[in-house]
Amino acid sequence: MTTVTATAASPPAGGETAMNQPTVLITGATGDIGRPLIDALLAEGARVRALTRDPAAADLPPQVEVSGGDYAMPGVFAAAARGADAVFVNIGAIRGGLGDLVATARDEGASRIVMLSSTTVRDQGEQEYALGAQHKTAEDAIKTSGIDWTILRCGGFATNTLAWAETIRVDRVVRAPYGQAGMALIAEQDIAAAAVRTLLDPGHAGQTYYLTGPESLTQIQQAAAIAAAIGQPVRFEELSPETFRQYATRRFPAPVVDDLLRNWAQSAGQSADIASDLEKIVGRPATTYAQWAAQHADAYR
Repeated sequence: MTTVTATAASPPAGGETAMNQPTVLITGATGDIGRPLIDALLAEGARVRALTRDPAAADLPPQVEVSGGDYAMPGVFAAAARGADAVFVNIGAIRGGLGDLVATARDEGASRIVMLSSTTVRDQGEQEYALGAQHKTAEDAIKTSGIDWTILRCGGFATNTLAWAETIRVDRVVRAPYGQAGMALIAEQDIAAAAVRTLLDPGHAGQTYYLTGPESLTQIQQAAAIAAAIGQPVRFEELSPETFRQYATRRFPAPVVDDLLRNWAQSAGQSADIASDLEKIVGRPATTYAQWAAQHADAYR
């Protein structure tokens, strides 16, 4: 049986000054957002604690304290939150552990919580998407926690298009429904940059920010951007929603597939909304999808 484990962090550089930096707990620490967030926090001199299901396999920098274990075991989330000054919540990573995490963080005197949320959340009325319903429940719990909170509602992640990597490498093709669906995909490093500022800087308490990429691109245009990045032609092959559903439900829960198809159908022929909050928070423009594709070109070659 897996037990709660933790590895002590190596002391950060900088002596007493570094020791006075806040301890920030990162959930989803080894994922697409958590990993670049850890690097960015370390660059700022913060003390970082990472929560992960398998601490031994986390492969994080030596100065990171690693906590976690079997999430079904009592006390895993409470142990991770103990002594943290700030907490980054990725509800997709911790799911049912939010209550224990928040309660311990509050009792231990944490000063702020930053939550990774979704633009599918509706503030009023019924939630249209399963993802939105999940995140709205978590947002409400955090807002009533008694801890200063900030919500980062993000649009589609650029990293989601890494799901195309295998068919691009093998056949130079992207197969998906709704090729004309417009999206403003956001790069993982931009979400991490916004999270760093809201975790460490004053002035963000009680704010809900919308984070998107800087432009609306169809899925066909995204495939073209990947082609330019790798210097090889990539064609887009339109799938019917039914065909996509047949194979997608083998890998993802049906509500997730339903959300995807509904969102793409509503976005077909439409330009995605572009938010300016990222630039306000971090002081620079968002990464374009073409720039992101160039950074990840090796995954598609």
